[in-house]
Amino acid sequence: MIKNYKIENHLLQENKDADSPIIVALNPDKEEIKSLTEKHNMDKHNILSALDPEEPSRIEFDDGHLAFIFKRPKNYSSKDQFVFKVSSMGLFLFDKKLIIIVSEDIPLFTAKNFKNVQNIKEIFLKLIYNSIFHFLEHLKIINMIADEIEKKISRSMENKYLLNMFSLEKSLVYYLNAISSNGSVVMRIKLNAAKIGFSEENIEFIDDMIIENTQCYRQAEIYSNIFASMMDARASVVNNNLNVLMKNLNVIIIGLMVPTMVVSIFSMNVGLPFQHDKYAFITVLGLCAVALGLFTLWWKNKKWQ
Repeated sequence: MIKNYKIENHLLQENKDADSPIIVALNPDKEEIKSLTEKHNMDKHNILSALDPEEPSRIEFDDGHLAFIFKRPKNYSSKDQFVFKVSSMGLFLFDKKLIIIVSEDIPLFTAKNFKNVQNIKEIFLKLIYNSIFHFLEHLKIINMIADEIEKKISRSMENKYLLNMFSLEKSLVYYLNAISSNGSVVMRIKLNAAKIGFSEENIEFIDDMIIENTQCYRQAEIYSNIFASMMDARASVVNNNLNVLMKNLNVIIIGLMVPTMVVSIFSMNVGLPFQHDKYAFITVLGLCAVALGLFTLWWKNKKWQ
């Protein structure tokens, strides 16, 4: 699907004009890809790279335009089972046109950064910045989910919570790789700022992006290190919970054996005290209760509970 936008009163407005300065290709099909390559002289491989989640971030200076492939967080759904994935996005910057290739329908221009835009180069940079900000937001969500799972691990013996933590740790590995890859290509943009035609204001914005991306990478690295170092402790908590449960079950089983032994004695087919007493049943129950009480006192006195 192809969408067209233009800058009007410093805002992005969608329209039907095929010659609009901003074109968004949402998961384009073969015909749309063919149209983009022929009309704008774009490399088909670069277009497909923008749709490939495994494609690393990179920048290329093609004939008449800049091809920029970078990573962004993929929209999370419950089907992902606590795995936060990354996807690729392509920005193709021409002299008077910006073509955006994305694989999923995402709100591109809803952030407050796009409430006042001047030109396509500024939009190009703000799209990259939004990706960095999106990573930061996902890291906060991952941390919140990890806190909730930790609370459940402290009370549960199920492996699924540990597996959820492993999934979050795996997600951070993906994010670290993507953020590092993005940082490298953003640095290349700064080095080639004059060649691309960025203004001094744009270069200052690129410096801010580099700082934000570095902080994002360090935050993801800290979370990853904490998760890795705490996994053994969390596994030990689950094992300890299982041991406590087994101990409590053993206490219950042994506790039931004590009155059972008393009842068994009075159930033997031999001459026994109270066998002709009309209160024999109550007496046996009383002896069971006394035996169970003595066992409980002995257990607590041993401080095994």
